[in-house]
Amino acid sequence: MDVTKLPTMDDGALAILHANADRLMRLGTPPQQAAALALMPCIKAEMTARSTAKRSKLKAEAPARKRATGVKPAAAAAR
Repeated sequence: MDVTKLPTMDDGALAILHANADRLMRLGTPPQQAAALALMPCIKAEMTARSTAKRSKLKAEAPARKRATGVKPAAAAAR
């Protein structure tokens, strides 16, 4: 697989690719194991980058969500 395609894959396809690579590392033929082993760091890096980007986006949007709900954090915790 061409690793340059990883950023263009949707999250579901990337998760499937990760599961397949993991399976091939354990159960594949020696060439499949080698290919999966070589690809796995790239897959994990892409998944980590996406997760980090999502967390950053949520953190940046948090003040707007608080303003939109009109609930102060202390009041929300008391509920």
